[in-house]
Amino acid sequence: MYDPQVLERAAKVRLAIFDVDGVLTDGRLFFDHEGHEFKAFHARDGHGLRLLQLSGVETAVISGRTSAAVALRCESLGIRHVYQGYLDKLAALEHLRQITGVEFSQIAYVGDDVLDLPVMRRVQLAIAVQDAHFVVKRYAHWITENSGGLGAAREVCDLIMHAQGTFDAIVGRYLQ
Repeated sequence: MYDPQVLERAAKVRLAIFDVDGVLTDGRLFFDHEGHEFKAFHARDGHGLRLLQLSGVETAVISGRTSAAVALRCESLGIRHVYQGYLDKLAALEHLRQITGVEFSQIAYVGDDVLDLPVMRRVQLAIAVQDAHFVVKRYAHWITENSGGLGAAREVCDLIMHAQGTFDAIVGRYLQ
């Protein structure tokens, strides 16, 4: 099901970082007539993030844009590390490394556009969503089957839990 080299990389992950627009959402931006922004998040992606946290992997978000909807969604999912408005995503990554003590060799990053490349090129496991820009896919260790905002984040969470041997125990809680 998974490439052995990808599983080997995923087995080392202690921190999974996700871009927002195009990864946790489908990338479309909706505004009402007063300029209020709306985003749609997939429930399975959110549940996957919660399960990944339960498995012991820390989660974080780094976004080039700032949105109240993102802050609310991250709060509801228990994502403690939320970096919004970071066009220099490496600066956010470095801050995350300092406060978590996690090394590059223990980080996964999921992106979809060229703004994500500097981080993707530094981390242990670089992941592109299915509908990512072609250049981003070129630098990914793994590409999801689903597009951003439509289950891609859940795939990433499942991959990491499978690689770390925690998937069956986490999902098994729902089978009792």
